[in-house]
Amino acid sequence: MHKVTVCRKAHFNAAHRLYNPEWSDDQNSEVFGKCSNPHYHGHNYDLIVKVSGYPDPQTGYVVDMKKLKDIIHEEVTSRFDHKNLNLDTEEFRRVNPTAENIAVVIWNLIRDQIDQELDLKVILFETERNFVEYPA
Repeated sequence: MHKVTVCRKAHFNAAHRLYNPEWSDDQNSEVFGKCSNPHYHGHNYDLIVKVSGYPDPQTGYVVDMKKLKDIIHEEVTSRFDHKNLNLDTEEFRRVNPTAENIAVVIWNLIRDQIDQELDLKVILFETERNFVEYPA
């Protein structure tokens, strides 16, 4: 039997501000540029969740895609879609919502919902050209 990766794509829109509260506004602006706008800015995020493992001999599934869709909706899109990540979510009250940190948070939210024998990877597109992958 061969290992197979199944993927589910999702989308959400969210606003955020990149800043370090221990720094001055000037230092935040110097490091984060326009992304440190005190009035926030938004992205149309595309998310790809990849689950890898050996297909179940009874079902042929690595993971039931309907269940994966429901997990992503419950744990990610319903939580982050049309939200200000800095203000509206507990996950980013004390964590700078960079694409890197958002991907790690999403992975952690989903990980416990997926069979531990399966590999999980999150790819988050912040723009068409900028994306992160976790774990690397």
